Amino acid sequence: MTASPPAEIAEVLAPALNADGPVHAAPRGQVPHLGVGARRACGCGTIHFALGTGEAEPAPTGTGTVVTAAARLATEAGERPGKVPLLTRGGYPSWLEACPWSDDSEVTPPAATGRLRHRP
Repeated sequence: MTASPPAEIAEVLAPALNADGPVHAAPRGQVPHLGVGARRACGCGTIHFALGTGEAEPAPTGTGTVVTAAARLATEAGERPGKVPLLTRGGYPSWLEACPWSDDSEVTPPAATGRLRHRP
């Protein structure tokens, strides 16, 4: 797969992967090769990725599923309505979650664009 992800997804991944080290560097190199495999119909903000494993090196995360990176949502008013973690499986991006802290928050990748800060 050589198609890049939609701009809204790339913008959400950028702050989550804005850290030093090979665990974040490898997924940054994989982003241009990511395609959206599926979006959940329920509106929860989960996005599954499609990536040909021969197109990029895996992140050194092991063979299981792990949270490789995450960013917290931050509003201009200083509120923190949720977070967006990136989960990898076998060193490759598998899916992105949009997780609100409450039912009152809209936390989807499009809503998160421009509101994310790297989680320290």
